[in-house]
This record gives sequence, structure tokens and C-alpha cells, in this order.
Amino acid sequence: MKKALKITGVMLLLVFIAVQFYQPAPNVDKGQVYTTDFTQNYPAMPDEVKTAIRTSCYDCHSNNTNYEWYDYIQPARSLVEKHIKDGKENLNFSEWDTYSGRKQKRLITSIKKQIETKKMPMSSYTLMHKDAKLNDQQIKTLTQWLKEQE
Repeated sequence: MKKALKITGVMLLLVFIAVQFYQPAPNVDKGQVYTTDFTQNYPAMPDEVKTAIRTSCYDCHSNNTNYEWYDYIQPARSLVEKHIKDGKENLNFSEWDTYSGRKQKRLITSIKKQIETKKMPMSSYTLMHKDAKLNDQQIKTLTQWLKEQE
């Protein structure tokens, strides 16, 4: 019985190590700021709005994710990449200016609603990224600014 447990433990460890070699391509453009970027399209955007959006939204909704060391450990890495892929399909701040005016307005309204209802940033994200969690004042500032853009 003990021998079977040791063999099972070693096999599980070897599988865990082998899985670490699968690393999807990172979502990183080395900090490049696109001319199509959301923050570039609103030159009068207050710094506190810009900082809050970059800190709380850009890891999943832009072409540049700031990975933490634990984001490279499988199977979490695959989950992180799925969140990023899904996030960018819905909204990519790096490509904001490529959206039609109508789509931008719709997205602004959706962003405001997601922030107001505290659906974004996701609690699973803010659990590990404490600085991304928006406080009440940040929510008020962001939603007020977004309302002015509608």
C-alpha cells in the first residue's frame, strides 16, 4: 500500500513538472502604447481615471498583461490565458480607436454598468491583485467620467 502511494505521488509530481513546459504565448507587447489605445483617445482623461483603468482592466482587456510569477504555473497559466482571450474578445482597450463610434458608445455604457455593479474587475482577479480592486471613490470617479463620455 505504501509503495503504491509513493509510486502514485512520484507519477503525479512528474506529470505536474511535465505540464509546466506548456506555456502559451504571453500577452505582452513590452509596454507599447498604441495610438489606438483607449487612454490616447481621451486626452482630457484625468490621471486617476487613467490609472484606475490601467490597474484594474488592462491585464485582461489590452495587448499588454503584467504577469505575476504565479501566473506562469500550470494549470493556472491556462486559466489566466483563457480569461485574457475572453476579455479581449469583448473589449480590447489597446484597439479602442478601431471600434466604430457606435460600438465605443455601447462599450462605454457597458463598462460603466460593469463597474457600478462591481462585476468588474472580477473578484477572482482582485483576490490575487489587491491593487486592482476599486474602492467606492474610484467607482464614483470612473462612473462619473464614463457617464460624461456616453
